[in-house]
Amino acid sequence: MKKIIGALALLFVLAGALLRCVDPPDYPVEPVIEFLRFSKTTLRQTPLGQDSVVVTIGFTDGDGDLGFQGPEPSLFVVDGRDSFSKPPYRIPYVDQQGAGNGISGEISFVLPTTCCVYTDPQTGFKLSCENVPVPFDSVFYYIQIRDRAGHFSNRIATPKLRLICR
Repeated sequence: MKKIIGALALLFVLAGALLRCVDPPDYPVEPVIEFLRFSKTTLRQTPLGQDSVVVTIGFTDGDGDLGFQGPEPSLFVVDGRDSFSKPPYRIPYVDQQGAGNGISGEISFVLPTTCCVYTDPQTGFKLSCENVPVPFDSVFYYIQIRDRAGHFSNRIATPKLRLICR
């Protein structure tokens, strides 16, 4: 009798451990993002974007509905210096998986360089990309994503990138 009770107790413990292993993640339905890394920390300014950096962000999404099948933009980048929006990006379509649709992962995208911005102290005029009298500038970006249900993620700010102006 003791062996049967011991075997049943062990069976319940193992069953509980297995059930715990398959619990779906408990993420909110709105995407949540965080900055992970840049591929480099210095860019050379160019008006045509010949230099670039790879940006990697982490994400979670409780209902797993990231990406669109059409041309709908889903990743948005704004220059933190002047609020100028970069052309939006498209996150590839992610199929929803089973009953627990929470997903997490990383998104990497290529961000072209930008121009240095300099405000002339005498005229107040902003100069960019040409005749910038300073050797360096810095830039940071705000990033946000949107899922198929129209939920926007939190808005994150990247660390500053160093721009070589001349």
